[in-house]
Amino acid sequence: PERGKTALAGFGCTSCHMIPGIRGANGLVGPPLTQFARRAYIAGQLPNDAENLVRWIQNPQAVEPGTAMPNLGVVPAVARDMAAYLYTLR
Repeated sequence: PERGKTALAGFGCTSCHMIPGIRGANGLVGPPLTQFARRAYIAGQLPNDAENLVRWIQNPQAVEPGTAMPNLGVVPAVARDMAAYLYTLR
């Protein structure tokens, strides 16, 4: 989770999302990621589980063409780290 927290900041996720526990993560473009682990769906499309979250982080356009969330070139291991941090948010 700690590596994921660092990666979320490093990839600029904080400029679009409010993310608890990350300084300066107060973006208003995307939804706030508060209590992410308690949500039923990712992007209103996918059941909220680790496999789907990694898929979404890596290629959101494949899940929801035209979404405002860009493909950031996140590799699988880093996407798993990001997911690990987001699942600490209860």
